[in-house]
Amino acid sequence: MSAVATDPPSAGRTLTAFVTAPFTRRARAELSYLVVVAPIGIAVPVGALAFLMIMGFLAPGPAKPENVSFAGVAVGAVVLLVLATRLARRLGSFHRRLTARLLGERVEEPPSFRPGRGVLGRLDPRLRDGAGWRAVAYLLLRVPVAVLGLYALEYWVTGLANLSYPLWWGLFRNHPPGVHLSPVPFLTPLRTRPFHITTYPGTLLVCAAGAASLLVAPWVSRAVVLADRWLTRNLLGPGRLTQRVRDLEQTRAQAVDDSAALLRRLERDLHDGAQARLAALAMNLGLAKEKLGDDGPELAQIRELVEAAHQGAKDALGELRDLARGIHPAILDTGLPDALAGLALGSAIPVEVTTDVPDRPTPAIETIAYFCAAELLANAVKHSHAKTITIHLAEPNGWLLLTVADDGIGGADPARGTGLSGLTHRVGTVDGHMDIASPPGGPTRVSIRLPPHA
Repeated sequence: MSAVATDPPSAGRTLTAFVTAPFTRRARAELSYLVVVAPIGIAVPVGALAFLMIMGFLAPGPAKPENVSFAGVAVGAVVLLVLATRLARRLGSFHRRLTARLLGERVEEPPSFRPGRGVLGRLDPRLRDGAGWRAVAYLLLRVPVAVLGLYALEYWVTGLANLSYPLWWGLFRNHPPGVHLSPVPFLTPLRTRPFHITTYPGTLLVCAAGAASLLVAPWVSRAVVLADRWLTRNLLGPGRLTQRVRDLEQTRAQAVDDSAALLRRLERDLHDGAQARLAALAMNLGLAKEKLGDDGPELAQIRELVEAAHQGAKDALGELRDLARGIHPAILDTGLPDALAGLALGSAIPVEVTTDVPDRPTPAIETIAYFCAAELLANAVKHSHAKTITIHLAEPNGWLLLTVADDGIGGADPARGTGLSGLTHRVGTVDGHMDIASPPGGPTRVSIRLPPHA
């Protein structure tokens, strides 16, 4: 009868995990993390208090050094208030990188700070910087966690010291007159009255206590690190609402890109499939029409039928080409600048195209920009009575900027049904913006700002 392999009892696994915990990679990573962040957590509030005290002493006031100027403290508090979010953001970024490297906890960065112009323009956004104030709250709430972290580090230091106590105990013995062995203090993380070891067998008890301290140390460290990770996730990240918006933006971008890819594939299928067959059919019908003569009424009727079929095939081929071009222009495969140049060549009014786009946008954004330019160009040709049209494509400040201008009569209004309202909706699907400047008498200038990625 064969023996059935069974898992070791859960109590045995628990004991094994408890004994081997100080030697695991996780314990080393958490210990390294506490060694770095615990002193920083204490240094931040101490540094802030020291700064306020220095400002209080340096401020003009009574000559006695023991007098602290409350005006100086108030000025220091205002300075800290202004710089708090900026410094907290930098420390928060350092903690995120450290958490990702040592603990494997990757927290996404919050939205970047965007200062305004001027003194008030820079000050007001800092005071309303939600991500910065969450980072400040993180630094304040980390103070008790940092104290617990130092206590956890004491377990490690005391455990190592006590474990090696029998090795170095004899090096620090003194031999005063009449005393053979002087007592050596025993370090302990427990706040009890210190006791002394006067004999070598007593050092073995200290060694056992050090081993127990090392066994407990990783679990204390883990509890402190778990609290710190919770604070990092909830205070140093983008926030729940911002994260939800970011997730929705990513989902929308994926849907837009998938839709653009589907349209490109549909255009290729129409071009390579239905268009090719219709073209072949039209050619065959054309050849049949040429071979048919005019002799006899029956041949004439057949020739008329073939000619009608030939014309129908050519009309269907033209409509299919227009449909495929409306789904996805094939010229976009070579890039948006070439596609805009192709639009300019087909315009009845001279068009000047200038482009300055170092990085190519995603296909979905290129498609939106192309159809917007095509619609604006068609509107200018039909309604503006312009002599020249300019199309400018640039990428300032990380946005794709498309500008279409003409020297026509102006008066373009989205409410008149010229297609501008549809462009507004098309641009808005990717959080773009469209500005129209078209006073009566002209000129007309339409600027479309699109993100480089949907």
